[in-house]
Amino acid sequence: MNKPKKVVLAYSGGLDTSIIIPWLKENYGCEVIAMIGDVGQQEDLEAARKKALATGASSATIEDLREEFIREYIWPTLRAGAVYEHTYLLGTSMARPVIAKRQAELALKLGADGLSHGCTGKGNDQVRFELGYKAIAPNVQIIAPWREWTIDSREDAIAYAQQHNVPVEQSKKNIYSRDRNIWHLSHEGGELEDPANAPNEAMWQWVVSPEKAPEKPEEVEIGFESGTPVSVNGKTLGPIDLLNSLNEIAARNGIGRADLVENRLVGMKSRGAYETPGGTLLVTAHRELEALTLDRDTTHFQQMLSVRYAEMVYFGLWFAPLRAALDGFFNVSQQRVSGSVGLKLCKGTLNITKRVSPFSLYRADLASFTMGRYNPKDAEGFINLFALPVTVRPKAKAEGGK
Repeated sequence: MNKPKKVVLAYSGGLDTSIIIPWLKENYGCEVIAMIGDVGQQEDLEAARKKALATGASSATIEDLREEFIREYIWPTLRAGAVYEHTYLLGTSMARPVIAKRQAELALKLGADGLSHGCTGKGNDQVRFELGYKAIAPNVQIIAPWREWTIDSREDAIAYAQQHNVPVEQSKKNIYSRDRNIWHLSHEGGELEDPANAPNEAMWQWVVSPEKAPEKPEEVEIGFESGTPVSVNGKTLGPIDLLNSLNEIAARNGIGRADLVENRLVGMKSRGAYETPGGTLLVTAHRELEALTLDRDTTHFQQMLSVRYAEMVYFGLWFAPLRAALDGFFNVSQQRVSGSVGLKLCKGTLNITKRVSPFSLYRADLASFTMGRYNPKDAEGFINLFALPVTVRPKAKAEGGK
């Protein structure tokens, strides 16, 4: 296969992508175009753009993907109730396809014949990026340096950067690999590589320690329309402002930390720590509103699909036909998931204060201990029919023994 002459690199300015620019030029002799996807990572992206140019990129562009990321990736995943292995709220998993999509589109627009990323050969992100590339630009060659070069560790990467005069933030004392966007902040590496170790308190960067959170509880009300968040404390907000507002409220109250061992797509277990403040509030509130507005059969069937949806997002199958088809189901199931949920936050704890919806299926006259319109005599026939399978079996056994 011919070496590509023009490569679009998914660039963050972090350790891995910083050294990829000189590595690509040395080993492929190609032009490198750095694409920086703004997904709300709260970093100086202009500084990253200048750094890319200073380390050898022929051009560098910042793509504002925040609105698209929330509307087209986060909200559908939220409506689907998708949480991977009960805990992981899929922050990195959702961000990779939106970046890969824009990167592939840029490659096609600029006539580039190569796409590259800084994901390791052990992780999930390599799959997420490359499935995105193949869905949007299947004929463009993919270069994954971590699967080619002799660099074998973070320490090796730091040494390579120093040899090529590439400034990086990582050091042997600060060896965490982090990924941040408007939904979450993840941490891997360092002491986290041993599940027996507790996370160092200094590792956390966003959500305040519950012990140091304010003593006074704070209440927040989140409004939804058809499963999509639309307001905070009665004020209608756009996606970016809404999520930023909830992030601020949750983070200062110690809500949203998670430390878990997860099953990677590639087959191994890994340990990561996550900070998802606003997302934790939204997932909790959305689930409570569904409990009020969805019928039993839809609720139970949806739970099975939610697990599958989470797997697909985690596995990088965002552009698969099945995920789009599942969106069709959730678009229908969420039609009446409208209303508001009240939450009380206090030193890392999260409690529900109210659930309100014009489509509430909760009926006090039915749920009350007073009989009201409910006829208890109807239960006898229902129980007899419902019990037929368990009633017939012992009778059949007794009769067969005669």
